[in-house]
Amino acid sequence: MTGRLSVAVRLGRVSNLPTVWTNALAGAALAGRIPEAATLALLLLSLSLFYVAGMYLNDAFDRDIDARERPERPIPSGQVTAATVFVAGFTMLAGALLLLAVESAGTARTDSWGAVAWGFALATAIVVYDMIHKKTSVGVFVMAACRALTYAVAAAAVVTAFALPVAVGMGALFIYVVALTAVAAQENLARLRHAWPLALLAAPPAVALWLGRDEPTGVAFAVLLVGWLVVSLRPLIKSRAHVPQAVARMIAGISLLDAALIGGQGYALLATAAALATVLTRVLQRSVPGT
Repeated sequence: MTGRLSVAVRLGRVSNLPTVWTNALAGAALAGRIPEAATLALLLLSLSLFYVAGMYLNDAFDRDIDARERPERPIPSGQVTAATVFVAGFTMLAGALLLLAVESAGTARTDSWGAVAWGFALATAIVVYDMIHKKTSVGVFVMAACRALTYAVAAAAVVTAFALPVAVGMGALFIYVVALTAVAAQENLARLRHAWPLALLAAPPAVALWLGRDEPTGVAFAVLLVGWLVVSLRPLIKSRAHVPQAVARMIAGISLLDAALIGGQGYALLATAAALATVLTRVLQRSVPGT
């Protein structure tokens, strides 16, 4: 990769994008309708821009802290200016909203602008998180809301009113991301002071099992998610140095949660594709760090 391209992909943590794409599929599947190819393409591109914009703005707002704690990051190391990253981040947010507007304007469904409304909520949550997450513990919940809102955007792109599975799925993803972040904050699981993150991690697979209890594919991927989490967390028992690797694996595991939720709605092939995105994310993380 060229220097500029390398900086761009590192800023955007683009290795994690497959988990965003499976979020889109899961939100639509939970709503009970998979979008047509054109709508899906716009949705995937829009949510990708939301994610990368959030990562850019994260680095821009954290530039002073990174200068002390992570001086190798692109901004403190002088590879790009904070002003450039701010402009790029907010431009991508605007582009993401514009794509949702294009999708909404092109549909024949009545009350089709719900995706744009949820997109504004997502954009707001992204900016709020990037501004406050280093200043308050509330940031972890805002981060989780950002991920959960991807389901809402996807669902609103295909239906007018949400069914119960959408809300339940959003709750499962919200809990997963809260737990992921809380586990990452622990110094060493051998000296775990707060066990609640581990307890929370049991909830998303349980929810997926409940939603997909009549669908073998959903059950299978929910069980696989449990195994993935066990493997991801095990290295933390040995050393705090393994935290970045464990967190990267757990990020990739978001696609397994998506797969379990998708499979639970009867979309076996899409669920399998979502599960494979876990592998793709891990492969990409070897070239571009996911954290």
